[in-house]
Amino acid sequence: MVQKSKPPTAANEPERRGEPKRRGRPRAYEPEVALGKALDLFRKQGFAATSLDDLSEATGMNRPSLYGAFGDKRELYIKSYQRYREEARASMAAIFREEMPLRQRLERIFASALNIYLSGETGPRGCFTVVTAASEAVGDPDIRAMVLDGLAELDKAFASCFRRAREKGELPESADPAVLAQLASATVHSIAIRSRARVSRKDLEAIVKGAIDVMLEVKP
Repeated sequence: MVQKSKPPTAANEPERRGEPKRRGRPRAYEPEVALGKALDLFRKQGFAATSLDDLSEATGMNRPSLYGAFGDKRELYIKSYQRYREEARASMAAIFREEMPLRQRLERIFASALNIYLSGETGPRGCFTVVTAASEAVGDPDIRAMVLDGLAELDKAFASCFRRAREKGELPESADPAVLAQLASATVHSIAIRSRARVSRKDLEAIVKGAIDVMLEVKP
């Protein structure tokens, strides 16, 4: 009686020609999700107060995986800040781009900023740019350059708004878009700091209203 041969098992089956051999375990995390978790933690605690153990716990990744995906803590902080800039830019882009009266545009820009600054599961987180400017940007030239670029980008966006408004007659010819842009940016930074200190939204909105009134009552 002829015994039928059994098909080869996975253990002893030879590799098929042209089919790469799989090694190791598949990656069990999503980099973009992990980066978002790291960003949330850095915004809440800052760079110095956030340990690698904290980041491991927040992202669900051990240290070797963190290093492999993002580099050291400084590199992860930089990537987190870049992610923050991208998200903030995306949330404001339409407001800066659409056609609308200047007062309405400014009101919407500041309202959107407050939505960002007052967000957070455990309390208002403020502006990551402002937090970084007062901490890591002081001693790190690369991070300082990124912060300065962010500040300049906001000034430029506001200046464009005021320039268009002047062209449409909403502002007098004597209005200086660059100066008004700096005032608008300063208002953004002020409400960012105050929001992190848990000033109420009602009080922050009062500051915004007063600032807009001043910016729009430019005298020729």
